[in-house]
Order: sequence, then structure tokens, then C-alpha cells
Amino acid sequence: MTAFPPGRIRRRATLMSAICALVVTGTGLTGCGGEDPDKGTNGVGKLTPQQIQTKTRKVAVAADAVRLSGSVVVKGKTYKLDMRLKGKGGSGSVTSEGSTFRLLRVEEHLFLKADASFWSHEGNSKSDDAAAGKLDGMYVKVPKGDPAYQRLSGFTDKDVLLDGLLTLHGSLATAGRREQSGVRTIRLTGDKGSGGTLDVSLEGNPYPVRLVRGGGAGTLRLTEWGRDFALAEPPEKETVDYGRELPAS
Repeated sequence: MTAFPPGRIRRRATLMSAICALVVTGTGLTGCGGEDPDKGTNGVGKLTPQQIQTKTRKVAVAADAVRLSGSVVVKGKTYKLDMRLKGKGGSGSVTSEGSTFRLLRVEEHLFLKADASFWSHEGNSKSDDAAAGKLDGMYVKVPKGDPAYQRLSGFTDKDVLLDGLLTLHGSLATAGRREQSGVRTIRLTGDKGSGGTLDVSLEGNPYPVRLVRGGGAGTLRLTEWGRDFALAEPPEKETVDYGRELPAS
């Protein structure tokens, strides 16, 4: 038997550990020497794809709050979102077609805040431009009867958004372990990815942390689960109430 110097043994052990880590990270296999890839995790990696989806949806719905950021494509139109949501409402920004506005909903009261250019249109009269200028930076209350209310309030509704987003289409499968922003995850796929992919946390509660929607319909990060945030109606002096109908935008 050949004797190896202690230094060479240590270097060889380090090299083997590095190779093992690379294999596990790159392919999602069980690891070297039969190491359990679910050791120290919440255990959802051992469940079937259907069970993982059911569990992650359950904890997501039960969470008090969440932050959604990224893009969503709806009927060919791309919306960039950065929203913080909880049961009583939400707040954040939405960008579409080069225009950014803020949304704030507290219970049933929905407010939209944008600059003057959002309310202005080519061919506007001087009086229209003056009116748009008065709305610059103000919170405009969106009437419940206005068609815009249903479209915009959906961006502030945690349950509506999660119900619509956390659905993978087609046959479910797992696609190995990943890492998202330093959090170990297991990836779910619908129809091998064409129906979307969802990364679920293997640490703590099995929250969904990254969603790629099928058909190129956007990518979202889901963070700050359970982290509360202040939610209050804007001061009256910063609010404009048009009654039953919003001005054209």
C-alpha cells in the first residue's frame, strides 16, 4: 500500500469535495457517497410534484404579506410590477408602455398616482393640459364603478394575483435543485418548462420564490413573505376624488 503525505491527502479530499458540490449543484443528483440532498431542508424535495404544488400554494395563501417584482404579459401587453401585498390591500408601482404609475389600495379604496404626462394626450386643449398638471403627483381615487377599477385593483389583490400566477400548465415534474438569491430551492415544471417553472424554497416554509410563466408570459420574484408593511390612505390634501368616473388616461 502506498502511503500519501498528509498534505496530499488533504488536497485530494478538498478536490473531491469540490467536484461533489459541482455535481450536486449542476444536476440535482443525490450527491457523493450517498449524501441526502434533503438534509437540513424542509423536506418538500421528497414529495411528489403535485404534493409540492399543493403545499406551496397553501403556505403562500396563508402568508400575511409578500412582495412581487418582475414582469407579466397580459394579452400581449407587458407590465413591470413591484408590488407589496397583504390581505387588506397593497401598494407599489406598475410600468407599461413606458409609463409608470403607483397603485395604492386600502380595503375597497383604490388610488392611482402618476405624473402629468400620464394624464396628458396629444391634441389636448390647454384646459386639458392644465387639468393634467393639477393631477401631477396626486393620488386620484379610482371609483368602483369605473372600468379601470377592476383592471387595476387586481394588481393590488394578493389572493387574486397568487391564484392566477401560481399555476403551472400541463404535466407536473421536478427538475432538480437550484439556488435563488442564496436560498436553496427545488424546481417544478409544467410540460417540461413550456407550461412554466416554479422554484420552491427548501428552507423554512416552502414558499414560491421565482416563477417563469409559460409561453414567455413573464418572470416574477416572490420575496419578503410574511413581512408586514404600512398601509394607509393618502392624506386628503394629496388626494383627488372625481366621483363616479376617472378622467381619460
